[in-house]
Amino acid sequence: MAAPLRIQSDWAQALRKDEGEAWLSCHPPGKPSLYGSLTCQGIGLDGIPEVTASEGFIVNEISKKSIHISCPKESTSSKFLAPYTTFSRIHTKSITCLDISSGGGLGVSSSTDGTMKIWQASNGELRRVLEGHVFDVNCCRFFPSGLVVLSGGMDAQLKIWSAEDASCVVTFKGHKGGILDTAIVDRGRNVVSGSRDGTARLWDCGRSACLGVLADCGSSINGVAVGAADNSINLGSPEQMPSEREVGTEAKMLLLAREDKKLQCLGLQSRQPVFLFIGSDAFNCCTFLSGFLLLAGTQDGNIYQLDVRSPRAPVQIIHRSGAPVLSLLSFRDGFIASQGDGSCFIVQQDLDYVIELTGADCDPVYKVQAQDEIRPG
Repeated sequence: MAAPLRIQSDWAQALRKDEGEAWLSCHPPGKPSLYGSLTCQGIGLDGIPEVTASEGFIVNEISKKSIHISCPKESTSSKFLAPYTTFSRIHTKSITCLDISSGGGLGVSSSTDGTMKIWQASNGELRRVLEGHVFDVNCCRFFPSGLVVLSGGMDAQLKIWSAEDASCVVTFKGHKGGILDTAIVDRGRNVVSGSRDGTARLWDCGRSACLGVLADCGSSINGVAVGAADNSINLGSPEQMPSEREVGTEAKMLLLAREDKKLQCLGLQSRQPVFLFIGSDAFNCCTFLSGFLLLAGTQDGNIYQLDVRSPRAPVQIIHRSGAPVLSLLSFRDGFIASQGDGSCFIVQQDLDYVIELTGADCDPVYKVQAQDEIRPG
């Protein structure tokens, strides 16, 4: 992958005033970094600043909320996007997880301030506070209906909430350690959880019951993902007849991002192994791109792209910095990734540049979500 470009986190504000400046840099792997600056030469009649770059960098295009910059020496370019809105009053501390409802109307987020809240996605207005977990909430997501929320906490409990009245309608107990990630199977009759206790479990939402331990790894499960498997992939057969309470588990794969540097894939219904891949460091997150392609991110900054049909050697390894990869999301014909150094970027097959989502100033970006029309099912 091309050398990453970095820019001052508040570049859009800095370049709005005459002679305003913002720094930028290019970081080719194994070579010295290149440093430069952008300077505002004035504001056009359309409100768009006229910006020049210092030697070694070129401004290709600029608008009020984006700037496309290239570094010809390293044959790399990035389009930096400034946030079009920021909600700073929902939480008082780091936001550890968030999701957007399928209709795009609501957001849910959890924070190290100990709260989990539902808010209006258009303006950040608080709608509901979801109270009931003891200690921090690690993960939260909407069911496909957009009316119900699933959460997992350090209290080893999974909870289902009504987004309409904030009532907790179901509590699942069974894990012996904090729940670190969840996945929803199909429309949400079943859900999957991954925990610090080293197990992944399948749950029946209608009866608030555990349908089984899908995997017992002996190592913390940091991330889980469920995806439909391509017909060419052998998922194996279940040793026992699946419960009639299992709905939508057939022809699905379960991916587990593990603390012990292993990425594990198994048949969701069969519980049979598909592959076990050993990476460079602890795996923090994972996602499916298709019925056979997947991504997984590690603590030392690697993003592995693997093909389930031949998983021994990665299709590619993307490494932009040594900061932990914290979130991965399938997006259009590519993906969005976020890291512990505040970088958040979009890679798309049809673009010869990376799109950088700016605004975070070195603070970790723990989670990325996309609005309904561009969100994977």
